Amino acid sequence: MSELKTTDQEFILVGNEKFVPYLNEEKIQKRVAELGKEITDEYKGKFPVFIGILNGAFLFLSDLIRNIHLNCEIDFFKLSSYGDEKISSGKVKLLKELNADINDRHVIIVEDIVDSGLSIKYIEELMSRYKPASVKVAALLYKKDAVKYDVKIDYIGFKIPNKFVIGYGLDYAQKYRNLRSIYVLEEG
Repeated sequence: MSELKTTDQEFILVGNEKFVPYLNEEKIQKRVAELGKEITDEYKGKFPVFIGILNGAFLFLSDLIRNIHLNCEIDFFKLSSYGDEKISSGKVKLLKELNADINDRHVIIVEDIVDSGLSIKYIEELMSRYKPASVKVAALLYKKDAVKYDVKIDYIGFKIPNKFVIGYGLDYAQKYRNLRSIYVLEEG
């Protein structure tokens, strides 16, 4: 197995597919800090619960939470809709339930990427089991052209075209999450 550098690279080969740099680490961290400030300002005096969606959102949530200057709680849902494919199966499975009590709490769902909106729609339905004071969604990446479900994203890191991306928590068959930058599949 070849060694993978986690710093910026000119390109990454995955089989015969070439991924090229799209968002570098500096740009990502700057935007995450801006989102952290925005959320901190909005939730002053409150004790929000951040719910990361595993596996992809763990890096984004980790960096985001370090830019939140409030007392808060963190928990996770684990969902599956992709398996090892580049395209969602169209079905969402809940693999890990919450441990935190979110009744009467302000909840911020943290996603790595919103493409079809299927996972967010599923989470919205899941939230009906609870009685949170409010629910908002933060997504690092938003593929507006790929959205098939009517979902509201309250905090968006970057709007991107409908292309396959890896790195910074985003995977291809569970690999490449550890890249510090985000790479896009080169067309052609």
